[in-house]
Amino acid sequence: MELDEAPLVRYAVEAGVMTVTLDAAANGNALTVAMTEALSDVLESVQRRADVHCLVLRSSSKHFCTGGNVKDMQSGTDLMDGGIERVRERLLTSLHRITRALSELDVPSICAVNGAAIGAGCDLALMCDIRLAGTRAVFAESFLRLGLVSGIGGAWFLSRIVGPAKALELTLTSEFIDAETAMRLGIVTSVYPDDALEREALAFARRIASSPPLALRMAKKLVRESSHCTLSAALEMAANMQAILLCGSEHKQAVSAFIEQQARRKSQRTEYGTA
Repeated sequence: MELDEAPLVRYAVEAGVMTVTLDAAANGNALTVAMTEALSDVLESVQRRADVHCLVLRSSSKHFCTGGNVKDMQSGTDLMDGGIERVRERLLTSLHRITRALSELDVPSICAVNGAAIGAGCDLALMCDIRLAGTRAVFAESFLRLGLVSGIGGAWFLSRIVGPAKALELTLTSEFIDAETAMRLGIVTSVYPDDALEREALAFARRIASSPPLALRMAKKLVRESSHCTLSAALEMAANMQAILLCGSEHKQAVSAFIEQQARRKSQRTEYGTA
């Protein structure tokens, strides 16, 4: 097992799964410039690693991520330091690194939301491919409460997950929704008891990571690209990917393993006198 640390963010790699943990409990894992740069560095490193086949994003504290630091907003420090152009540049070069790193990730990403995912913290969860939640998780696109809009792409992700009308409702009302409501809306796919969330997320990630690596990456890309391209383009992409995989060693190894597994099962049924 490989274990390493970065400021405010911890990560570990085991059995093809990288677990990335937000670890700034004192401020609710707020997305300060230091946090965003630390998280971006870790997320960007995934693309350079052949040993990572799935990513799990989680938090070590009672909150997943509470978004921007309100105290910094009041004092005009950290991300908010400077005039419009300076703040805009910091958004583009700091916070947007997270958005791009997660959205461009070749391997599947799972977000385990164990508490409050508020504002930019909600957006951070939305950037992942799959979201799981603990029973005490709470989500909110609460920017209007502070006279703001989502500055890191939340509107883009949310509208594609729940549809434009519901995304607008959640944005304009700044409504806080619980885990069960989030599941009904499709924001999360499963809700688990809080003490089981991490275990279930890791088990899910290990199951995904056990798939043939090249096919896994192509499968993710095919689903993501097919969601916003024409049928003709999707068919062309599917044919290209399938031809590469059918003619590759990874597919042949997977077929051999499948046949061997079926033979073992048949042998075991015969041994115990079952048909």
